[in-house]
Amino acid sequence: MSPPCHTSALLLVFVALAVAGAEQSEERSCDVVGDESTESQMERALLKKLEPLSHMRFNVTVEKGKTEKYIYHFRVCREVNSTSHDFGGLVQTDRQSGKTTVIGRINETQVFNGSDWIMLIYKGGDSYGRHCSGEKRRAVIMISCKRGVTASSFSIISEEREKEQECFYLFEMDSSVACPAENSHLSVGSILLITFVSLIAVYIIGGFLYQRLVVGAKGMEQIPHFAFWQDLGNLVADGCDFVCRSKPRNAPAAYRGVGDDQLGEESEERDDHLLPM
Repeated sequence: MSPPCHTSALLLVFVALAVAGAEQSEERSCDVVGDESTESQMERALLKKLEPLSHMRFNVTVEKGKTEKYIYHFRVCREVNSTSHDFGGLVQTDRQSGKTTVIGRINETQVFNGSDWIMLIYKGGDSYGRHCSGEKRRAVIMISCKRGVTASSFSIISEEREKEQECFYLFEMDSSVACPAENSHLSVGSILLITFVSLIAVYIIGGFLYQRLVVGAKGMEQIPHFAFWQDLGNLVADGCDFVCRSKPRNAPAAYRGVGDDQLGEESEERDDHLLPM
């Protein structure tokens, strides 16, 4: 093989390996039961809301008597073991025998919610043997609201397998993703007040800087529109004086001091008898 052909063959091998590696590294996600066209906007929104939990793994160990011990592995909208390509989103492992059983698969997902919870259901698990008429297993995960916690308290509640049909495994966990959006504590009046105060602060500071740096004003003249506010203050004072006056404008004062108008001309003869003759 000539060197150019050899180089081209190596490049093709490297490209093929890179594409295969990219396909393997891309993890599968939840696929809602039914055609893609039938997925509702609510289901898409809920799956997107659960995305922060997709990189986390959850495990819980359950002992049944002295002979049975199982570990349940759970991932949110991801495969527990991506190398097996079995779509297993919740898998049971027998600690004694090492046997794994897929409880539910992410390619058969149902999701719905309430005011403070999200219900995630994985269907299409491995078939029961002697229980539940041999139907496929199903995992139901109740995610309850707990603010300030990304995810915690994953546990199994029960396994309902004593029925003929509709058997399931019930799990629960806490997460803040199931919480409703918090409403703003600020009322409309508070927002308007904050806006008004902010505008006043901008007016005062901006006007002060303009008067000082551009106009070159000093002292009280640095206050923006100083003459206008001075006249307005005088008008307000006159208005208060007029409205709040408690007695008529022309009423005599309760006490009158001695003025020049009260001092009459003294009689020139009042002290005449004291003069020497």
